[in-house]
Amino acid sequence: MSGTSNVGGRGVYEAGDQRNVKDSEVNEAERYKEGQPNSHKANDSKDERSIANKLDREAKRENEAEPISKEARDSQADPTLPARKHGNEPSKGAKIDAEIQQEEEEMLKKKGIK
Repeated sequence: MSGTSNVGGRGVYEAGDQRNVKDSEVNEAERYKEGQPNSHKANDSKDERSIANKLDREAKRENEAEPISKEARDSQADPTLPARKHGNEPSKGAKIDAEIQQEEEEMLKKKGIK
C-alpha cells in the first residue's frame, strides 16, 4: 500500500518541497533583508524584530529621507496653489486650510514669533 494516498502519488511531492538549506548559505545571508518587502511595520507591537534590527532600520530610514519636491513645498505654503496651478478651483478643505493657516500666521505675528 505504500505509494498510494488520497491526495496523489509520490510524484506530487518529489519536487523538493522540503529542501533543507545548507548551513553555509544560512550564515552568508544578510539577516535583515530576509523576508517579503514591507512585511515589518515599524509600530507593530507584535513584530518580533530585535532591538538591534529596529535601531538599524531607523538609522537607514534617516538616511533615506527623500527631498521634498517643489510642488509639495509650494502646497505647504499655500494649500490652494496646486489646484489653481492645474486650472481648477481649490476644494473646500484646501480653502479652509488656507484660512486656518492665515489665522495662525496672524496670531504668531501678534505674539512676535514670526
